[in-house]
Amino acid sequence: MPQILMFVYTFIIFFSPFFVVTNGTTSCITDDDCPKAVSFLVFKCIDNICVRVEIL
Repeated sequence: MPQILMFVYTFIIFFSPFFVVTNGTTSCITDDDCPKAVSFLVFKCIDNICVRVEIL
């Protein structure tokens, strides 16, 4: 039982940074109005909507 709880806890901690709003529409005027970059994802303001752009 403790191993299952530890696995669930580790799973939540590991994947929580990736639970960023990516499908929601966030209105913006400039790139500064969009959410900040998370590792390899960057958000840009395109047509007054924040769009996720992947950096390779």
